[in-house]
Amino acid sequence: MKKLLGLVLVITLLISVAALTSLKPNTMHTMEGTWELQSFYNYDGQEVVDTANLQEGYRQVKMYYHGNVMWSRTDPNDTIGRFGFGSYRITDTDLIETIEYGDYYMMQALDTLREFTFELELKDDTFSQISFDSDGNRTFSENYKRID
Repeated sequence: MKKLLGLVLVITLLISVAALTSLKPNTMHTMEGTWELQSFYNYDGQEVVDTANLQEGYRQVKMYYHGNVMWSRTDPNDTIGRFGFGSYRITDTDLIETIEYGDYYMMQALDTLREFTFELELKDDTFSQISFDSDGNRTFSENYKRID
């Protein structure tokens, strides 16, 4: 009886170890978290031609949680803060944000455009959302760093 109980214990242990160490498929990095804008890039087609750092006092933060996105921006040259809220999804190559509501100026812009599609370069603690023209050429990017 002790041998049978020992054998069952060993088999259970082996199955548990195998389940814990089994290969998991590669998963895409997650957007979930809070991100702060660090810089902008200007492109000439596919190559970065200029890096623009943030003006002192300018701050933009985005938060991605449970399929929702919220962003807020403070510009020292503008007395009105900006914000927006909506949903997002990512693919292997794109970030798609659908804005549902925001500040007065965002609501005016939403009359013509609600869905924003960006090329996405996502790493563990940084990401770039890259705008492109109708021919698919990169034009401009916002570059973020994870802060939470």
